[in-house]
Amino acid sequence: MRRWPIVSLLAAVTLVASSCGGSAEPTESLPAPTLVDETEAAGVVHAYTGDWHYFEGGGVAAFDCSGDGNPELYFAGGASPAALYENASDIGGPLRFSELSGSGLELDAVTGAYPIDIDSDSITDLAVLRLGENVVFRGLGGCVFERANEAWGIDGGDEWTGGFSATWEPGAIMPTLAFGNYVNADALTQDVDLCSANVLLKPDGATYSEPIPLGPGWCTLSVLFSDWDRNGTADLRVTNDRQYNTDGEEVLWQVVGANVPTPYTRDEGWKLMRIWGMGIASHDVTGDSYPEVFLTNQGDSKLQTLANGPDRPTYEDIAIRRGVTAHKPYVGDQTLPSTGWHAEFDDVNNDGFVDLYVAKGNVDAMATFTDADPNNLLLGQPDGTFVEGGEQAGIVSFDKTRGAAVVDLNADGLLDLVEVNRIENVRLWRNVGSGSQDQPAQMGNWIEITLDTGAVNGHGVGSWIDVRMGDLVVTREVTIGGGHASGQLGPHHFGLGPSKSADVRVTWPDGTVSDWVSVDAGEQRTVTPAG
Repeated sequence: MRRWPIVSLLAAVTLVASSCGGSAEPTESLPAPTLVDETEAAGVVHAYTGDWHYFEGGGVAAFDCSGDGNPELYFAGGASPAALYENASDIGGPLRFSELSGSGLELDAVTGAYPIDIDSDSITDLAVLRLGENVVFRGLGGCVFERANEAWGIDGGDEWTGGFSATWEPGAIMPTLAFGNYVNADALTQDVDLCSANVLLKPDGATYSEPIPLGPGWCTLSVLFSDWDRNGTADLRVTNDRQYNTDGEEVLWQVVGANVPTPYTRDEGWKLMRIWGMGIASHDVTGDSYPEVFLTNQGDSKLQTLANGPDRPTYEDIAIRRGVTAHKPYVGDQTLPSTGWHAEFDDVNNDGFVDLYVAKGNVDAMATFTDADPNNLLLGQPDGTFVEGGEQAGIVSFDKTRGAAVVDLNADGLLDLVEVNRIENVRLWRNVGSGSQDQPAQMGNWIEITLDTGAVNGHGVGSWIDVRMGDLVVTREVTIGGGHASGQLGPHHFGLGPSKSADVRVTWPDGTVSDWVSVDAGEQRTVTPAG
């Protein structure tokens, strides 16, 4: 957990004065922040390369393994070696990274990675997804890792994996792990199913049981455990690429506590939907305390909300109403459909209204989809809609972006952006707020919340964080997974707009609810079940 005197933040970044005090409710949206490409100056040289096996994937994991509070970056390389970069950025200063050798993570055929503390020792571990055997690494501290497949009884398989998620079941000391598998590479030469089945690994004490197949496989690219109905049990959302199986569909699996995992059926309220599913992001967009689900797609992306409340998993699409279809380029003269990949909700301008980043890029050379596809930065508005802010933010490029991370890289309370591109170098965008590269200026106020259970599942995966500013309550579910081959582990960032403080409450995985606590703007607060 990083902590420093507020005065140091004031020295690092010029703060915008607020005319409102206390827990004032945000009522006005802010414009897009300025994001500056500092990749070259930061010292990061890395690309996601390879043939058609690496058209998908290309993720990044953001997590602190050095212990200084700043997140390191682990980049998938595809046909090139994956690489871990140590963060040496000063608070509020330019981005600075250096490649680390000897971490134990130098693998080839890596498609993505997700940080997670599997053994609850307060040292981050890493689930690395690959074309071939997936490898889970145990963190040893100091950005050094060791292979843990054998020690933990993990069967890494031999598939083409692009999705990952995890949840802790009641009474378990290790998390249940889900791996989303894509095309079966053997299908070109053997009489086997074109899409591989997904895999579930359940713990048996301190090791894992034999893998449980979740089939039939329909070419999955993202999975996410979420307690969508807030009944205390997480289900597994799966998004699939219909390109390779026209009989496939989106799936919601009941796996927690089940002897035999089963998908929700039509009779239970699950509707048929077939898309070119690439990535999953979830957030309570409507303010009803239940998470909406954003699904990236080729063409119009989807934003699904519960149609009739939490009694049944029946969803309706509200992407058009909310302005997040992200279906074509917003700059240039091309009108062909877009191709979406990673998606992530967070508040990039600190105005108190959640924003939505969407990574874009042609699969390779698909003539029916645009090849000039800038990534979206959709800014949340007070009425719950979104407006495009990518051009205003300065992030327009026509790289083929895959995975990404919206994360504070230099501890200034402004969320930066990391993008992994196919063939081309990654990009690191520094958020300088309403200022410039030479003179950053803070936008809005913010807080960071870290959960610490002090026991198994130390990061509180499965918890719900409520942040109250006046009458506005922002609700966030703590999850591991989703996105597109990209994951993060670290503090939870909340923009406050003009408010100089906010009230925070946590619903813990066991259902207990903490008291509201007041957190001052600019504060990094650790919350425990004891308060």
